[in-house]
Amino acid sequence: MPKFAEFGSNLYTGKTSLPFIPKKKLWLGISAVLVIIAVLIPVFTGGFKMGIDFRGGSEFTVSDSQSTDVQTGKDAVSKHASASETEVTKIASDTVRVQTEQLSDDDTLAVKQALQKAYDVKADDVTSSYVGPTWGEGVTRQATWGLIAFVVLATVGMALYFRTVKMSLSAIAGLLFTVITTAGIYALVGFEVTPSAIIGFLTILSYSLYDSVVVFDKIRENTKGYRENTKTTFAEEVNLAVNQTLVRSINTSVVGILPVGSILFIGAFLLGAGTLQDLSLALFIGIIMGTLGTLFVSAPLYALLRQGEKPIKEQTERVRRGVADTDAPDSGAEISEGTTSGSTRASGDGSASAGAESAQEGRRSDRGGGRSADSPTPRYDPSGRDKPDNGAVI
Repeated sequence: MPKFAEFGSNLYTGKTSLPFIPKKKLWLGISAVLVIIAVLIPVFTGGFKMGIDFRGGSEFTVSDSQSTDVQTGKDAVSKHASASETEVTKIASDTVRVQTEQLSDDDTLAVKQALQKAYDVKADDVTSSYVGPTWGEGVTRQATWGLIAFVVLATVGMALYFRTVKMSLSAIAGLLFTVITTAGIYALVGFEVTPSAIIGFLTILSYSLYDSVVVFDKIRENTKGYRENTKTTFAEEVNLAVNQTLVRSINTSVVGILPVGSILFIGAFLLGAGTLQDLSLALFIGIIMGTLGTLFVSAPLYALLRQGEKPIKEQTERVRRGVADTDAPDSGAEISEGTTSGSTRASGDGSASAGAESAQEGRRSDRGGGRSADSPTPRYDPSGRDKPDNGAVI
């Protein structure tokens, strides 16, 4: 734990720096490849496995059963109906849900009796319901409109909050990366897309936006008044901001993943509560991808969108010229008078020579902002008071 705290402190002060912005094109390229793969996964796997609420069909619920074996329900349906697709899910310790495509009245009655006999329950313990295609189309339409409305409102809200369209677009790009990659993994696993899964997707959008707001707030703080900054470039300040908020992003993700992971692995897989799989999987994957989207998509894209602006180019050039001047040799050494060889004046103990070297080093230090080549860039109080910022409590 102390090592992790020290690592976070080093990230905040700039002693340790991960290249999120210097290698922005690499991260954006990898992200683009992941998005393409996520889009192609449903194509090669036959599409998403839609739940009965979207596709319509017949549903049976068997309660108060001593057995919750999934194969028992599938065998009962296959013997008494011509349904080609049957989904049996254990939704409680004594309850099983059976979903099929739309059945006729005769088939519905036959399957209901078969399930009663197979699970050895009373007639009242087996209930049936029917979801029509019109209802499924309505749910799909409302879910789509809900997602579109969320993205539009988030874009407008981010633009108003940060007062810059480029930052808003970068945050939305990270959000779309999160949704698309999560959907691709969801299709690869083969879990059903249910209304609960849609709620999970909308929830991870909030996680992604929250992380983006935290990171962009720090970016805005670090780059405020960047034109007067002669020590670090705009891109370096953006990279420092991402590093400074990295530990917070990791902690936020871990705090969100732990309970969701418990629901997914303990509740869904060990205890067999199948109704929790769709929601918990969407949240588990989405929280992870949301953090990665902010770090490797939103922040690098923002730096990329702004690197071509004239003021940023001019500020970057001034910083680079300052560094070049600092590295240039100092020709202001004192030359002894009355000598023909041009040697420096020195006393017998060499104190004058040492003094000249000290003065020369002092002038170099002044032009370099008081930094040596091996020391990290010090952080200063953002309020303008010339106080070193030694980091924050992580």
